[in-house]
Amino acid sequence: MRILLSNDDGINAAGLKSLETIARQLTNDVWIVAPELDQSGSAHSLTLRDPLRLREISDQKFALSGTPTDCVLFAVNHLLKDKKPDLILSGINHGANLAEDITYSGTVAAAMEGVLLHIPSIAISLCINKNHPAKWATAEKHLPPILKDLLTLCQDPYTLININVPDVIASSVKGVKVTRQGQRSYQDELHECVDPRGKKYYWIGVVNHDGSGETGTDLEAIKTGYISVTPLSLDFTHEKSLTKLTNLFSKERSNEAA
Repeated sequence: MRILLSNDDGINAAGLKSLETIARQLTNDVWIVAPELDQSGSAHSLTLRDPLRLREISDQKFALSGTPTDCVLFAVNHLLKDKKPDLILSGINHGANLAEDITYSGTVAAAMEGVLLHIPSIAISLCINKNHPAKWATAEKHLPPILKDLLTLCQDPYTLININVPDVIASSVKGVKVTRQGQRSYQDELHECVDPRGKKYYWIGVVNHDGSGETGTDLEAIKTGYISVTPLSLDFTHEKSLTKLTNLFSKERSNEAA
């Protein structure tokens, strides 16, 4: 089995090293193509107006001057075009990707690009507490058997798996919960600052949440000490609205004809 690794925290991220440790428990054929620099919050973006430059770090490990989406696209369509990966793992992100985080996440976006290229893909994130070191050992302990189980599953087309690991030591993980994407009240925090020349500049800050979520959501699983496994679909069609709109415009057309 050939596995491709990528992330959004960059080629030197600790989470990528941890993910490589996990991937090598599944196969010896591991390739890494990750952004040269931190691309957190880049979402599912492509680099269209600048050239991409590749830097070889070591055998089967490369840094690309682009986004996580660029990395997966480049790896599958160019670097590994003669033998494409059987699985794409993205992460391990330094921080959770829960609820609406998914819409911003470059980690999830790399997995999105993988499924668009018809390759089973999994995004992995580690929840963190800013006041404590990241618990990579928890991920390294629990993820290998989870991934082995997921490999037995035939992923539906245009569907990826989003995994989040709670901020607890390995022995304190209560288990695995299959969850749906949660929802929480969200508001960007914007900081206005002044530089030494008296000109204003702005930072988009990190908004703190209490982490609460409805029963069955990724938020609830993490808060209660479980690893969350959430299937995400790239079919954004809202079925209820589709029916309502179909009825609305069918009615309008009938009235016009009359």
